[in-house]
Amino acid sequence: MKKQTLIMLHGFRGTHHGLQLVARRLKNFEIIIPDMPGYAKGDKLASYDLDAYVTWTHELILKQKLTTAPILLGHSFGSIIASAYAAKYPDTIAKLILENPIGAPALHGPHAIISQLGVAYYWVGTKLPATLAHSWLSSKFVTFFITISMAKTKDKKLRAFIFDQHNRYFNQFHDAKSVADGFKTSISHNVRDFAGKISTPTLLIAAAQDDITTVEQQKELLKLFPNARLEIIENVGHLTHYETPAEVAKLIQAFSIIDV
Repeated sequence: MKKQTLIMLHGFRGTHHGLQLVARRLKNFEIIIPDMPGYAKGDKLASYDLDAYVTWTHELILKQKLTTAPILLGHSFGSIIASAYAAKYPDTIAKLILENPIGAPALHGPHAIISQLGVAYYWVGTKLPATLAHSWLSSKFVTFFITISMAKTKDKKLRAFIFDQHNRYFNQFHDAKSVADGFKTSISHNVRDFAGKISTPTLLIAAAQDDITTVEQQKELLKLFPNARLEIIENVGHLTHYETPAEVAKLIQAFSIIDV
């Protein structure tokens, strides 16, 4: 049986490592997980706005010279890029999967203050000398705070693993400007901006305890898509790729074989 190509886009400040637990559980796929521009071995871009990310994604897909359209998956910030891409280039992908999609505006509602503090935090980084800026932006306290705010598991070993993963890979951004610009992009857009324009069959994988986009907001988001389904994973938050990779893989596997 010919393998389906799956291209996976990780979230903000992540690297390809974050999606590997899911990828390892998938069968009969050719999987491509690049480091996103601005992180680890990812490309350097002149701009890190949404249009630049979408153009980069298009070039990435074209470089594969595929004979059949791939499935495109985006987690968290990657869901914004993937949905923007699907709205602009619908004929180049077979299906769209959005894992922990960002389905609500970050600059409005209960998370507005945190988002504004984030803007200030990254702005300070751009004003510091390079070495000091990296220390400021890779603060272990910040990594710890972000991790505890998103990790929902009570399993001590799993929590320790997530902390280790974030400590290893969360700070592999190229420089202060790239990560600051990326953050602005991440909070200036959300999947709602593009949902109504996406004709591609879409799977939303949401989490019952996700504080970034609640289940009710995901249900509202679902209504905006012409052709989408919503699956909710219980007892987990925004880190489904770490806490429930088997469940995520199972949903991806099932969606990949559905005729739509």
